[in-house]
Amino acid sequence: MKQWKRFTSAALAAMMAVSLTACGGSQQTADTSAAKEGEANTATTAAGSNEAQSDVPEFKDLKVGEDYTDIKADLKFITQRTDLVDTTFKTYVEEFQKLYPNVTITYEGITNYAEDMITRLSTGDWGDICMIPMQVKKSDLGTYFLRFGAKDELEKSYIMLNDKSFENDVYGIPSVGSAQGVVYNKKVFEAAGITELPKTPDEFLDALQKIKDNTDAIPLYTNFAAGWTMTAWDAYISGSATGDADFKNIDLVHGKDPFTKRDDMTGPYAVYYTLYEAVARGLTEDDPTTTDWEGSKPKINNGEIATMVLGSWAVTQMQEAGDHPEDIGYMTFPITVDGKQYATASPDYNYAINVNSSADNKIASMLYVKWLTEDSNFAYDQGGIPIVAGAEYPDIYKAFDGVELVINNPAPAGEDNLFNDINTDSEIGIESSADTVSKIVEAAITGSPTLDEIMANWNAKWTASQEKFGAIQ
Repeated sequence: MKQWKRFTSAALAAMMAVSLTACGGSQQTADTSAAKEGEANTATTAAGSNEAQSDVPEFKDLKVGEDYTDIKADLKFITQRTDLVDTTFKTYVEEFQKLYPNVTITYEGITNYAEDMITRLSTGDWGDICMIPMQVKKSDLGTYFLRFGAKDELEKSYIMLNDKSFENDVYGIPSVGSAQGVVYNKKVFEAAGITELPKTPDEFLDALQKIKDNTDAIPLYTNFAAGWTMTAWDAYISGSATGDADFKNIDLVHGKDPFTKRDDMTGPYAVYYTLYEAVARGLTEDDPTTTDWEGSKPKINNGEIATMVLGSWAVTQMQEAGDHPEDIGYMTFPITVDGKQYATASPDYNYAINVNSSADNKIASMLYVKWLTEDSNFAYDQGGIPIVAGAEYPDIYKAFDGVELVINNPAPAGEDNLFNDINTDSEIGIESSADTVSKIVEAAITGSPTLDEIMANWNAKWTASQEKFGAIQ
């Protein structure tokens, strides 16, 4: 039976909620300053968005299939899931139109989603529904997106609302949630003679070495060329590596030298050590620059790849990519804290509605988002955690029995933007820039700089930004 971390939010604790960082498309990001040049073109400010809210009903009060059944709207939905535009999403639109026949929905998939979308947001004229780019500051959410309602009210029905909320206003509804772990091929592990799943970085590296010595499979596939897959490693440095729901918004933001190596091999250093050493020891693909994201799915399915470090959202995709779905397993990231393993849990991309859309388009968009969240089965289709409070989880999460899933607690009052400010100013780019983790791979290939040197550089930059924003305790 799963054990659940107690959170400071009473509502989340009551719901025993978990969440996830996941992604089905590119998450390579750019600073929101890139959008500032076009900000003058944005028709609405944060204050204006509150005024725009008066022309639509409350999201929590909408009843899909009962309210506004005659509404007419032509919606454009921009998504990072390019792989689902002509399949799953097409089916969803057809199902939704059985309830709302006068609403048309056109999906547009973007491969380089974060960079392209942040540019489009600055124009104000990008469509009606999108997935919020990760680099949008919380204080800017109301500039671009319609308010769904008060967080303390919506938390009665949905989980994982912290990420895209600001001052108790919710601007994004998570599409799914998931836990952070490692996708692996069970048959390859068996062939390599691995009888127990590794629980520490060195045990994992030893397992990868056995795979290299005893099979023809690539032990760890980085998917380096995809870019966004490098930021996936950042998702493990908080709950998975520390077991602490306050680490990201308290310890990392206010603590001294958070990237320093710990004697017990926990914390951020241990995560990046796992990647650096795997590459340095030749336990990854021969040429990272030639990796292929779509091509990697059938390869792990048929045993050509042994492991990939990705959120649980990826499991379904790997299972469906070939004839051996039963060979795909999911395990906790190999870090143990005081004898126990944890897994970070967080929301994937959040649905958001253009604050500049017409009143009818806003209402139709809200109805579709609510249908996606409550009725589409998207979470189950993708192996994700449902966002509706109290919903059952897909069978994949049985692999995490005995593992404590940890969702990051929200930042303290008045510090909503502090992590983002330090992260951007320091140019570390945790979960927002592929370049930073990519340089770890590049350094491991050449042997210079060492991981200790990289982490010392990160600490220096992070400290300087902490001091700049008054975050040093």
